[in-house]
This record gives sequence, structure tokens and C-alpha cells, in this order.
Amino acid sequence: MSEFSEFSEFAELSESSRSSRSSRSSVRDFYDQLAASYDLIFPDWDASMARQAEALNGLVRRRLGEGPQAILDCSCGIGTQAIGLALSGHRVVGSDLSPAAASRAAVEAAARGVRLPAAAADMRGLPFRAAAFDVVVCADNSLPHLLSTHDVGAALRGMRRVLRDDGLLIISVRDYDEARRTRPTSAPPQVSRTADGRAIAFQLWHWHDDGERYDLEHFQLVPAGSGWDVRVRRTTYWALTRHQLTDAVGGAGFTDITWHTPETSGFYQPVLTARPLRPA
Repeated sequence: MSEFSEFSEFAELSESSRSSRSSRSSVRDFYDQLAASYDLIFPDWDASMARQAEALNGLVRRRLGEGPQAILDCSCGIGTQAIGLALSGHRVVGSDLSPAAASRAAVEAAARGVRLPAAAADMRGLPFRAAAFDVVVCADNSLPHLLSTHDVGAALRGMRRVLRDDGLLIISVRDYDEARRTRPTSAPPQVSRTADGRAIAFQLWHWHDDGERYDLEHFQLVPAGSGWDVRVRRTTYWALTRHQLTDAVGGAGFTDITWHTPETSGFYQPVLTARPLRPA
């Protein structure tokens, strides 16, 4: 949504945030095109929402105690984490680079009986006032869409700005330590069911010469009559190692940086948590 009337408690509209929202990029195009069928990535989207919210809630309770908390999901997509957290009782605000994804997140939340104000915003220019949130979530390997140290740092400093001094940062990324070692060229196919039959999604990875970045081709095969509607979208990632991300988070004003494996957190990706470094 483009209006911020629902964000009066949190919003701080600056000229830079307006510019960020109006900018176009390959990442925004990728998710704008994927938004209508993003749920088909999951065999059961609502079940995935519930599982992921349970895992994230465990991390929040462990660090902040019982809620509810004011949470910003700054890469909310169509709401996979944000809706689950809202259904758990938290006050959640969503933002995403893709207007189509953010709009769908708000609609899907309403359909499930919860309120999720969601806006299009670049995580490098978050349009929220300082210290507005108890928790900032950046999940689903979203941060590695930023391809330079400068941009990653800008996003993390923005997350620090909107977090309260006693708040919590939660970031999830792929296991890039392993990926940098093995350089996979594809990801396993994912199969879901639609009213018309099974839908299939899979990825091809094309590594850059630097060994750190790769172009991703995302294929969706959706039933269409007696055949398939084949959809292909492309984007680029920076395969940030744990060491690289830890250094970036520390440099952006965070401390108590901890990594949680899927085995210990219950979340499907490695998760980093950190607390704001309080001003001296």
C-alpha cells in the first residue's frame, strides 16, 4: 500500500524513504512478478507460517520474555513470517521492496483475521521513526539481495535505528558457508498442489567469478489446461558467510551476536540474533 495512515505510531516519512520506495530494481521486479504465486513455493503455506512463527517466537521469548512485542518484518514478502507472528499475538508491521508483495501480505493477513499494516519500502531507507520496534525481522535470505558492503551496512544501520535499545534483531540466511564451499548449481524442486493440479518450483544458480555472488533463475511450472505455464524470474544474491555477516552486524551497532542452527532454533535456515549496542 502506498499510504501511511495506518503507520502513525511508527512512520517517519523522509525524502530518502520516498526516493527508495519509488526506485525500481531487478529485485523489486523479481518479487513483483512472483507475488501472486509465491505461496506455491510451499506444499502448505499456512502450515509453514505456523512452523516459522513458532520458531521465531521461541527466539523472541528467549531474549525478550513473554510478549506481545512490536515487530517490524522489513522483508515481509507476502507475509510468511509476519502473518504467523501476528497470529501469535504480536503487533506486526510489514515492509518490502515489492509493492505487490506488501499489498498481498496485508490482504492475506486480513483474510486470516489479523491486522498487518504493510508498505513498500527499501530496507536501506526504512520509513519508520527511531526506536519504534522491539524486534526487527529480516528473514528468508532477504539481506543477501544487497550486493555490496555499503548497502548491507546501510540496511543494518537502518534496522538498528528503528530498534529500541533493549530490542532484538533477527536475520535468517541460507547456509552460505557450505554453499561457498560446494558451489551448488541448483536447488531441489518444490511441489505444491493447486486447484488445477501440482505446481513445481526449482532454481538454477550461476556463480560469478568472484565465488561470492550468483545469479539465480527461479522456475515455476503451473498447470495450464493440458500443459504447463512456465514462468522464469531472475535475481542476484551475495553468498554472505557467517563471518562476513557477523562483522557487518557488529559494525552496524549490535552486540551479543549469536548464530542458531535449524537444529537448535527450529527455523529452516541459520538464524542470527543480536542486541543493539547501547550508547555510552
